[in-house]
Amino acid sequence: MSQPEARFTIRSLFVTAAVTIAVTVIALQVSGRINHPGDQSDGPIGEFTAIHVTPGDEFRMSPKPSELHAACEQGFLAVASDADHEFRGILVDYKNRGVRCRPANQAAPSPATEAR
Repeated sequence: MSQPEARFTIRSLFVTAAVTIAVTVIALQVSGRINHPGDQSDGPIGEFTAIHVTPGDEFRMSPKPSELHAACEQGFLAVASDADHEFRGILVDYKNRGVRCRPANQAAPSPATEAR
């Protein structure tokens, strides 16, 4: 018995796969299905969750620290990366309002002062 004849060569299969991928990417680009973000300076850099802590209550969190640290920048809380010193962003709430902070050496304002 003779061996079966190869219908397609490996080279033609690779070329077909490459052309198929290229045509798919072009079609997705033309139809607008591929999103290219423009200005990334305003984008979210992470998602944070606040844990309400009351005296005497226990809470659970990971024992490993994150690679971020907080700093007070011009009266607002900034989150910065430990690895990249240029990576820093101001923490805002769901309405895009900055979270206030005060430097450690500044005294806490009294409730009467804040009401003004």
